Amino acid sequence: MPRRTARPAPTPEAHRWPPPQVDPSAHRAIRAELAGLRIEVPGVRGCVLGGVDGLLITHDLGPDIEPYDLAALAATTCGIGRQVGSRLGQGGFRETTTRNQHGYLSVYAVNGHALLAVVGDDAVNVARLHLYAPAVAARLAALLDGDTDR
Repeated sequence: MPRRTARPAPTPEAHRWPPPQVDPSAHRAIRAELAGLRIEVPGVRGCVLGGVDGLLITHDLGPDIEPYDLAALAATTCGIGRQVGSRLGQGGFRETTTRNQHGYLSVYAVNGHALLAVVGDDAVNVARLHLYAPAVAARLAALLDGDTDR
């Protein structure tokens, strides 16, 4: 059997945020959108903006939730949603919600490269979340794409 060799560690530049092409004011606006969702929808414990590759972009979470893990879970959830949409002929991934014993995880497609993951406690108003979160995702897409006229 061939031996596995260690991969070189990624350079710190690979995970720098905001990326060089994103205006720092856009980063502040992204953080404000995440915080605003938590304020607008009672029961939301926090949000993560992550890539479809599972890497964290930024977050608005308390210390009890690991943002890197949540970004990876969001990407996994998106991957499953894509497969479901493909197999059932229902088109691309848009959103999914998982209900657990003590809360919810909802994942929304922001654009082709980013996801919005929202953690809610068991009392979160899911209908209100589904009303507000897609608009937040659209504004996040505009900020990430540098198109603030959307």
